[in-house]
Amino acid sequence: MSTTIGIHNDLATKNAVIDELEWTPDVDAAGIGVAVERGAVTLSGEVDDYAERIAARHAALRVRGVSAVLDSMTVHPKSATPVTEADIAKEVERALLWAVNVPDTVKAEIVGHHVTLVGEVRWDYQRQMAQRVVRNLRGVHSVSNMITLSARPSASDAHERIKNALLRNAQLDANHIAVVVTGTKAILTGHVRSWAEREQAGLAAWSSPHVTDVVNRLVVEDH
Repeated sequence: MSTTIGIHNDLATKNAVIDELEWTPDVDAAGIGVAVERGAVTLSGEVDDYAERIAARHAALRVRGVSAVLDSMTVHPKSATPVTEADIAKEVERALLWAVNVPDTVKAEIVGHHVTLVGEVRWDYQRQMAQRVVRNLRGVHSVSNMITLSARPSASDAHERIKNALLRNAQLDANHIAVVVTGTKAILTGHVRSWAEREQAGLAAWSSPHVTDVVNRLVVEDH
């Protein structure tokens, strides 16, 4: 009986993901395949650019009942105009230079259509911003974010301050989230109701001035 219920739930989740992809303006859902097993979604097929790939991934994560997304999509531009490695390098350099929240310590290495971001920043939001401004550029098919956070002192009350930040957040039910801080690493465990809630918890932990690494082990459980 439970197997039948599980299959039914996966089918409902699959249909909901397909509907969400079709609802998302910057995604061509016709080229994307969707498979679901126990709440884990696999996206396959071809997209026009990396930005569409990210948009499709985020669309799937927005759906209730989705616990994880495996991205098996490939970027295959429809445009006949080729974009060279040199073109990409120039665009990436310009984008990083003009991005308000990206310090000049961030550099990019380009191989083919793949961009690797390196360097050191003070805050995680700066690292994420660098990736966002690069992934939307024409010709970029994938991005590896290897940017690190600068060293900072640990604090004995880091655990308590992160927990308080979780409790303050109106989008979270912090009662089911446990926080452990070892040195400057924060580990989140427990369960949340959605992937968006999981991301919010991670952002709260990253905002600590005494954390250089966050391990987010929160499990998405739709109740």
